[in-house]
Amino acid sequence: MLGFTALELARIQFGFTISFHIVFPAITIGLASYLAVLEGLWLWRKDPVYRDLYHFWSRIFAVNFAMGVVSGLVMAYQFGTNWSHYSSFAGSITGPLLAYEVLTAFFLEAGFLGVMLFGWNKVGSGLHFFSTVMVALGTLVSATWILASNSWMQTPQGFEIVDNVVVPVNWFEVIFNPSFSYRLAHMTMAAFISTALFVGASGAWHLLRGNDNPRVRTMLSMALWMLIAAAPLQIAIGDMHGLNTLEHQPAKLAAMEGHWENKPGEGAPLLLFGWPDMQAEATRYAVEVPRLGSLILTRSWDGQYRALKEFAPQDRPNVLLVFWSFRVMVGLGMLILLLALWGAWLRWRGRLYGSQAFLRFTAWMGPAGLIALLAGWFTTEVGRQPWIVYGVLRTQDAVSNHSAQVMGATLIVFIVAYFAVFGIGVRYMLKLVSQGPQAHEGASDAEAPGHRPARPLSAAPGAASRTHHQEG
Repeated sequence: MLGFTALELARIQFGFTISFHIVFPAITIGLASYLAVLEGLWLWRKDPVYRDLYHFWSRIFAVNFAMGVVSGLVMAYQFGTNWSHYSSFAGSITGPLLAYEVLTAFFLEAGFLGVMLFGWNKVGSGLHFFSTVMVALGTLVSATWILASNSWMQTPQGFEIVDNVVVPVNWFEVIFNPSFSYRLAHMTMAAFISTALFVGASGAWHLLRGNDNPRVRTMLSMALWMLIAAAPLQIAIGDMHGLNTLEHQPAKLAAMEGHWENKPGEGAPLLLFGWPDMQAEATRYAVEVPRLGSLILTRSWDGQYRALKEFAPQDRPNVLLVFWSFRVMVGLGMLILLLALWGAWLRWRGRLYGSQAFLRFTAWMGPAGLIALLAGWFTTEVGRQPWIVYGVLRTQDAVSNHSAQVMGATLIVFIVAYFAVFGIGVRYMLKLVSQGPQAHEGASDAEAPGHRPARPLSAAPGAASRTHHQEG
């Protein structure tokens, strides 16, 4: 169909659904921890600004959480429908890891989510704060199990193959495989950075529109404090993750660098830009810094690492896609660091909330974290090819026996349904953001002007009727 094979369409379909899905858990992880910090500050300082921000962002969290759950269910089903041979081969590992995620993280989140969202005036402050912390912990536990499963597919260990089926022999090695800790740290920090950019962009947007108040200023300030701490740390984690990739997935690393061959006695350059040509086995129009690639990856001026020509053509990933997705991620990471440093300088000069150029840049950088996160996932997933379990099972041997017509038709259905359903959800979430935090939100009936309810969704004017209409 359209010149694509069933395998290619299955990969495109999974890539499409996971790209939609990963955005929501990333924001959920970041917002859950942000809400825990806000409520903790409210209980400590009794400053109503933190309470108002808590109730404002809990609405966005509720909508985002729901979309994350729905989009995640589809991916789980695809293991059986589109990748049945993988499920029969490695289901003894993937199945339990996903089940542990449900039994621990999902049940933890579900158990305390209702108290967190609807119990502000119904339970004690201590229990409510505990519920918020448990939901935040649940999002991190969920990420831990998902990253354990994905990392095992990237760097598998702790198993044996018996009768062409994977049999786990050491669950500690399965979970704590060589790349697990780096991926978990990198993904968690990416979620915090993406959320900080989202929150900061919201604050900058309101300031640009003249909505200048302590709540908006606090929103922007807290986001920039997170970025100045997290952006340099993420770069350090990324460097360690890259060295781990060099050790365990050298073909992926060579594709990321567009590195085709080593020259005797000469260190590898760092390619800033270029156009990898897989047919010619060269990177055209390369803009490079001599020997810097060796210095970064081998910590040696003349060090060398495995090049693409050392791998058989059928064992190489799509170099063009991996090369450029990696540069999108790194380029946006540098812009995020620039934003954090600029914000720190303006804070020191006392001009953080008055620089129009900075506020516009912050507003435009709102989606940068999510785009960088997606680019990073493209790098790691496409770079793993042609393996679905690296070095163990090829992707072409894992796909179900569907025709290209069936895969193409279901892909079209997914595209239409996802843009319709999640498009409405994202639009509603952005509308909530545009309303901005209001004073006295979530106060008791005696405090709240107009007796506004504390429940996150019902507090939005007309939200209940719109939500029921959209669900119907």
